[in-house]
Amino acid sequence: MTSASTANNTLHEHIHFVTGRLAEHAVRTIVEQVASDVGFNYSIDVLPITVAALMTPKWLLRHIVVPPNATRVIVPGYLKEGIKEISLQLNLRVDSGPRDIRDLADFFGKKQRFDESLNDYRIEIIAEINHAPRLAIADLVSIAQRLRSDGADVIDIGCDPGSRWMQVGEVVKHLRDIGLRVSIDSFDVYEVSDACAAGSELVLSVNSHNMHAAVDWGCEVVVIPDTPDDKKNFQKTIDFLSTNGVRIRIDPILEPIGCGFAKSLMRYIACREQYPDASMMMGIGNITELTDADSAAINVVLLGFCEELQINSVLTTQVINWSRSSVRECDLARRLVHYAVRNRIPPKHIQSQLVLLRDEKLKQFPPEMFDELAQTIRDHNLRIFAQNDLIHLVSTGLNLSGSDPFEMMQQLLASHLGSSIDASHAFYLGFELSKAATALTLGKQYEQDEALDWGFLTRHEKHHRLPRGRQ
Repeated sequence: MTSASTANNTLHEHIHFVTGRLAEHAVRTIVEQVASDVGFNYSIDVLPITVAALMTPKWLLRHIVVPPNATRVIVPGYLKEGIKEISLQLNLRVDSGPRDIRDLADFFGKKQRFDESLNDYRIEIIAEINHAPRLAIADLVSIAQRLRSDGADVIDIGCDPGSRWMQVGEVVKHLRDIGLRVSIDSFDVYEVSDACAAGSELVLSVNSHNMHAAVDWGCEVVVIPDTPDDKKNFQKTIDFLSTNGVRIRIDPILEPIGCGFAKSLMRYIACREQYPDASMMMGIGNITELTDADSAAINVVLLGFCEELQINSVLTTQVINWSRSSVRECDLARRLVHYAVRNRIPPKHIQSQLVLLRDEKLKQFPPEMFDELAQTIRDHNLRIFAQNDLIHLVSTGLNLSGSDPFEMMQQLLASHLGSSIDASHAFYLGFELSKAATALTLGKQYEQDEALDWGFLTRHEKHHRLPRGRQ
């Protein structure tokens, strides 16, 4: 079944869209809007198949009817591999459209997209293992390797204040032997000396109390003030270490919100102005660990500050549960902010791996589509949709909507399809309806038989009921 729009005969491009019966209503509504916005004539070919994703190139070529004035054909996104064959047979330009018709505006360039690998960055991630002396060496190695795989460049061995760790050199050597870069986090001169002799490349931290010992360690050190607002001794420590040829990385100390956070940011700015070429570090755990908020967005903002100020290393921890993935977040964030600063653009619509709680965009079907589907569908498969604060459960002769999965299941079981719902199918529907309710609660996109998108934390699911890519 083919229909055409010739609303503007002055337009030279005529695009012929191909779809299946199930998506017909949505395709007609969305194509009409996009054609008006972008400026092209169009026709729509509804082929005799329910799910467009099940088409093959050979099957499509047997059924498609292309108008003589068509200049371009757009087929469903799942036919991407067969584009060349279809184009040769039709002797026309053929493009694979979006898999989801709701993405058609983006397909025509109505929204800017960045095809970037985001491989470039300049911020080094130092990931601390807290209370390392309390861990068995096998556990410590396992944690260190996991941190490295998450994106850490340097593994920081956090010692316990008030007690001396006699095995610190042995542990540092072991980590170095398996190819890891290591720093030591201690004010105990013996621990630091032993760690540096075993291969530690960085010491956290040095102030006026231990600066004389740092001359003998032979590695780079992080310089901190004795107290956050102690400018005099901070300056004294920096000058002493520089005069004695010790490589330094300056950290004015980031303080928690409510305890001087804003002033500490000002100190980083002042420090960069005073030492324009110095290496600097920021310990970000005082914010991510000590703030009742998910850490991902906080890490983006802090690393954005570091990127603009050329603070090229951060120290992070992931102890408290809400920051348990901070290293991975920092790895993604440093790439995002580097791209933004390098190109002088906001870090928006570049990559969405750190959009965890809500989705970047919600795609909506025309609201009248659900009634249309209930009249059009001939099989008894149940389709689940979620939009505008409602869950929709649609099948042949059935269109239920609501916000409570339990109530919707009761309505379904009381309907003419209720007797066909066995225990396995009921479990599946309950699982999907719960996912739909979660999506509505958080403002996420729900797609039946697909995992909710949790950014880099997404756990992909097997497809159990409907064909992949139904539309």
